[in-house]
Amino acid sequence: MFRQAKWDEPLIFELSRPGRIGFTLPEPIEDVDVQIPEGLRRKSLELPELSEPEVVKHYTRLSEMNYGVDSGIYPLGSCTMKYNPKINEEFANHPKVAFIHPYQDERTVQGALQIMWELEQWLKEITGMDRFTLQPAAGANGEFTGVMIMRAYHLDRGETQRNEIIVPDSAHGTNPASAAMAGFKVVEIPSNEQGTVDLEALENAVSERTAGIMLTNPNTLGIFEEDILEIANIVHKAGGLLYYDGANLNGILGKVRPGDMGFDIVHINLHKTFSTPHGGGGPGAGPVGVKEHLVDYLPVPLVEFDGEKYYLNYDLPKSIGKVKEFYGNFNVLVRALTYLKIMGRDGLKEVAEIAVLNANYLTQKLKGTKGYELPHKELRKHEVVFSAEPMKKETGVKALDVAKRLLDFGLHAPTIYFPLIVHEALMIEPTETVTKEEIDAYVEALKKISEEAYTNPEIVKSAPHNTAVRRVDDVLAAKKPIITWRMYKELREKGEVDY
Repeated sequence: MFRQAKWDEPLIFELSRPGRIGFTLPEPIEDVDVQIPEGLRRKSLELPELSEPEVVKHYTRLSEMNYGVDSGIYPLGSCTMKYNPKINEEFANHPKVAFIHPYQDERTVQGALQIMWELEQWLKEITGMDRFTLQPAAGANGEFTGVMIMRAYHLDRGETQRNEIIVPDSAHGTNPASAAMAGFKVVEIPSNEQGTVDLEALENAVSERTAGIMLTNPNTLGIFEEDILEIANIVHKAGGLLYYDGANLNGILGKVRPGDMGFDIVHINLHKTFSTPHGGGGPGAGPVGVKEHLVDYLPVPLVEFDGEKYYLNYDLPKSIGKVKEFYGNFNVLVRALTYLKIMGRDGLKEVAEIAVLNANYLTQKLKGTKGYELPHKELRKHEVVFSAEPMKKETGVKALDVAKRLLDFGLHAPTIYFPLIVHEALMIEPTETVTKEEIDAYVEALKKISEEAYTNPEIVKSAPHNTAVRRVDDVLAAKKPIITWRMYKELREKGEVDY
């Protein structure tokens, strides 16, 4: 359980007392003539005055109020928030990595180019693709890259009528967004009773206008699309391409490859599957792999190796161009290769095996608990989606309330209200890096919340109770964000915020 913060946790400026010193600036160099224009000179510098112990105590208190993958289970479905080995950080922060520059001559960064080239070889083997670009900065950036490659491919063949991309109703929200950004019309198809793609609906959706389909396997319910070869046949027969959203790759590593399922394009979330700390906006990397017939459309440059030296190849006349400056988020690439080399072939298989085991163990432990319903198939891959709709109907306690109450147990909430096809969804992905004991504790917390919902629902509806910030007005927070300590202080003095 994490420390219960006081409601009136002070800002560092409020702790300030005149005359207290925590750091002494060096004396200015007198013989250096620095001319700063009058308009750029500060008239005053408002910094808090505290001793060093006070500063350390303040920020230690704040760190105790935080939660991350190093704190405990972080089961956000489809996000694969797993422990990131610290050796990855050692290599990513090594001076020979941290202080190189993308404008350096190729001869001086052979090591960096080798890292990128070797990483591509690993990714090709893992996915069954023929070439990769490491340029995209995130999963969504990778999606956009993939659908732009689709677009370029069809236009190059003179098939200008192909302006539709098919997306299942269980897809990640970025899929239709990426397709629309690339100029395509999105055609949504429903899932069947098993929670997988409805083949009849797919047959009816494909036409001469079909550019391709975007889906992930396992899908966002954690269910493997058993008919994937038939799906691929239907789309390919119609002249379309298959795009693989790699968000759920953690559940099939070393077991099956997207390329062998019939996919033409793949993006991988290196920051999820291959272990880079992420969330809150970054960092990320979304490399895109393609089959041979699409290589010419990849972004430039590609990293090549002629047996003696590594170099950047810009000679791709049909390339869609660049999708990010330079060559990608290099530090994330370094972390990924470090992780891959340490895990090895057998280790990656074990990642998928334990991730799937953990998800199904949690499923069986929670299944049958009052208020929680398990739609579709019981057997899942890396994640599972429960529905709290029975609880809502019988007690008024919603999935949002369950998520907020979990915080009182010192646990991070799962993804909620996604995928949209499951009402009051609780989407849980334990990952392979949590222990049985952590899963047991998480399930017991969910069971305890169920018990509370049916005996004392108000305690759940009003949660959280012991966090630094009580339940916020999400709409107001989005419309009127408090982004500086001065704004916060002024609003609190006016009584417009209660935390």
